[in-house]
Amino acid sequence: ADAVVKPTSPIQGQEPGTSGLRKKTKVFVEYPYLHNYVQSVFNTLKDLNVPVEGGTLVVSGDGRYWNDVAIQIIIKMAFANGVGKVWCGTGGLLSTPATSAVIRCRGDGFVPFGGFICSASHNPGGPDDDFGIKYNCENGGPAPEKMTKKMVEWTAKITEFKICENMPDFDLSSPAVHNAGDGKIVEVFDCVEDHLALLKKCFDFEMIKRMIARPDFTLVYDCMSGVQGPYARGIVEKELGATPGSATNADPRPDFGGQESAWHGHADPNLTYAVELVKTMGLDKGGNKIATENPPPTFGAAADGDADRNMILGSQFFASPSDSLAMLVANSDLIPQFKDGLKGCARSMPTSGAVDLVAAKKGIECFETPTGWKFFGNLMDSGDPKYFPDTKQYTPFICGEESFGTGADHVREKDGMWAVLAWLQILAAKTEASGKLVTVEEVARAHWAEYGRNYYARYDYEGVDKAEAEKMMKMMSDMTIAGTEIQGMKVKMNDVFTYADPVDASVSKNQGIRIIFEDGSRIIFRLSGTGVAGATVRLYLEKYEPASGNIDQHQFDVVKPLAAIALEVSKLQEFTGRDAPSVIT
Repeated sequence: ADAVVKPTSPIQGQEPGTSGLRKKTKVFVEYPYLHNYVQSVFNTLKDLNVPVEGGTLVVSGDGRYWNDVAIQIIIKMAFANGVGKVWCGTGGLLSTPATSAVIRCRGDGFVPFGGFICSASHNPGGPDDDFGIKYNCENGGPAPEKMTKKMVEWTAKITEFKICENMPDFDLSSPAVHNAGDGKIVEVFDCVEDHLALLKKCFDFEMIKRMIARPDFTLVYDCMSGVQGPYARGIVEKELGATPGSATNADPRPDFGGQESAWHGHADPNLTYAVELVKTMGLDKGGNKIATENPPPTFGAAADGDADRNMILGSQFFASPSDSLAMLVANSDLIPQFKDGLKGCARSMPTSGAVDLVAAKKGIECFETPTGWKFFGNLMDSGDPKYFPDTKQYTPFICGEESFGTGADHVREKDGMWAVLAWLQILAAKTEASGKLVTVEEVARAHWAEYGRNYYARYDYEGVDKAEAEKMMKMMSDMTIAGTEIQGMKVKMNDVFTYADPVDASVSKNQGIRIIFEDGSRIIFRLSGTGVAGATVRLYLEKYEPASGNIDQHQFDVVKPLAAIALEVSKLQEFTGRDAPSVIT
């Protein structure tokens, strides 16, 4: 199957957002949309002297609609561009964190020069929904901005692409080594094995197993018909001994369950979309307790489409992602991965300052970065002789975002399974130490009693007019309200967040509007970059209550006065015509 060169011309709008290129599936399936983008990636890699020729490439995805077709196209283009070996997970499946683990750890480690992930993360999948593709580098992390910029330049000047178009499709259904001729090979391997092997180095599986075996402990892991299914079954049920069926909605589906599912195919682990799990755990979408037919399980978790996100619940208790991050850092000494101590932690700017309080007490560095996992990547590679030999080393390292992403430096992506196992590890260690079962709620309440509580909520206004939203952001960027009092609260400062990377000294501007009050409360506005249609305005609200104050209130009630101020300052209703958010998390 010889490589052929096909003439093509540039296609507008192939500019990746914070997590790769995402568009409606209908856009991707139109020939040669995918081909142009993939070739632009290969051209960029060759310009940057990445060892593509004869090299190994990972190609897999989250199982969404059209993944199967896209993966075969990418394999045939990879071989035409000189790649020697392609690695695929069984069924063409690899979760996003597992892809990072495969790049970093499979075989002798750091074998591939990179990988393609076919995913649009938590966005719905299907012929009328979304598709996405993202390229990860040899460190297992998403391509940095300097690389994606070059890819975009190539999409604007591309004249041809290469493909082995007569090559037959490869059978990815089970582990096998397929010879594609001329020494070219496709190796299909069990999609779970590499991630599992790495997680076994991070955690004490035997200790977690003992807690799971307790008659008073029950768990449910809702995979929302995304790619986490095989991992939840293989790790939580098979390795850790949870009752079969503990992993729910665990068969990956191209439409993540589609319209007929309770979550309408929106595999996004939060109180709004993970309806089945939330109900099972005895809560409603507002996080309020509800009566259940059966006693709620002790522990509940959910994953999104590509399994990098996580939601953590206890019986009738929701652990917000910002709190979860702070609690993992506070209890990190109970996790074997951090037995020699944690050196650094980080949060995205909109994430609550709960983790900052823990870092200050522990005496470790805490960074505030723009939204987007790639910003954590540099901090994780700090002090690495290969990348940043002259910088301080901040690893071992834990980081997270309010958007249900948590992780550490074992991989270069957020890792839903890691977050779930980290919580199980902490609960297991505390359970053994106290001789009685310790719950998520008990860990949270002990934390608030020590550090105080950062009441927090995020309001999403989805699908608003982009031009109007941009006008609103511009208006707020230009205002100066420091020193003024709004609805009884005094403004300490307001600005547009700029991030100076302590590792590579790059500067990222326009990363969100910040309004910070004298009492430490914050209001943040951002326009999101992960959606496909229209714009999403995200409004983040945070009110700090010290340990001596009232830490038993409902978070969504506490921040309502801040929401009123935010709406007054932004004139959001005038600009967007919305009088209520689409989602509150």
